[in-house]
Amino acid sequence: MNGPLVDPGEVPEWLRGLVEASGEVSARTFTRLTVPKGRPVRPASVLVLFGEDRHGPDVLLLRRADTLGSHAGQVAFPGGGAEPGDDGPVGTALREAEEETGVDPSGVRPVAVFPELYLEVSRFAVTPVLAHWHEPSPVHAVDPGETAAVARVPIAELTDPANRFQVRRPGGGWKGPAFSVGGMFVWGFTAGVLSALLSLGGWEREWDRSDVRDLDVAWARHEERARRAD
Repeated sequence: MNGPLVDPGEVPEWLRGLVEASGEVSARTFTRLTVPKGRPVRPASVLVLFGEDRHGPDVLLLRRADTLGSHAGQVAFPGGGAEPGDDGPVGTALREAEEETGVDPSGVRPVAVFPELYLEVSRFAVTPVLAHWHEPSPVHAVDPGETAAVARVPIAELTDPANRFQVRRPGGGWKGPAFSVGGMFVWGFTAGVLSALLSLGGWEREWDRSDVRDLDVAWARHEERARRAD
């Protein structure tokens, strides 16, 4: 069940709005793909980990390895499928984050749970676990075969209108928000969740929703810019 895990007054003021909103939103706040009734699903969790440094609040993201069989090269929150020994969705999120990024769980405080979201391709029922990184630890790509990069992305960069647009698959149909921040091209499930969280947290700035780009073209241009920057 979604909602706060702590008293909202116990978290930094900049994070309080998200903790409070966690008990008031439904899955449709994030995506139209709610968990279908009667269909087998696989439980999973992602850790939406917010910290703060000299650049202000930030969120931990990773980029999957280009050699993976599914979701290759995509940016995501740390997370994955539940295992029998996990202590619920929170336990899954913390375990996966440690395995993928090396984050020290002792410095992470889970503060809220959002509604389950359905990923049709994998049939995962994904629970986003909101957490405060009160004692940040070094992070890195633990297994380069699975993770290409790990980064703390400032909220200020995600909300910059110059870094936001929408993408669509060729031929029409699906369309959704996207971000181009540093070396990260964020789209799909992760971008949808981030977009909703920026709005719920009161951080969103006006951006051009009429800027819609073909996914393949936008991704290729991002990669080209990243190569030039290197």
